[in-house]
Amino acid sequence: MTIDHDHGTVIMQTTIGAGDFKAKCLKLLDDVANSREPLIITKHGKAVAKLVPMPLEPELFGVMAQSVKQERDIVSPLENDWEACR
Repeated sequence: MTIDHDHGTVIMQTTIGAGDFKAKCLKLLDDVANSREPLIITKHGKAVAKLVPMPLEPELFGVMAQSVKQERDIVSPLENDWEACR
């Protein structure tokens, strides 16, 4: 159990030994994706990795979502000449 001090909430985190994780990896990936809960992977009782779900599409860019707009090609050369400041 972990306490999120910023939000005052208790978060349940599941742990699994590396050997068990190896044996059940594909199912655990599905479980994390479906439950949206992280999984801590341990070796000899010590946490070594954390498997977390990918963000859902609307949350992909957090507060920056909907703030980027593609106007045109940004790779091709400019249509006009310009000089850099020296």
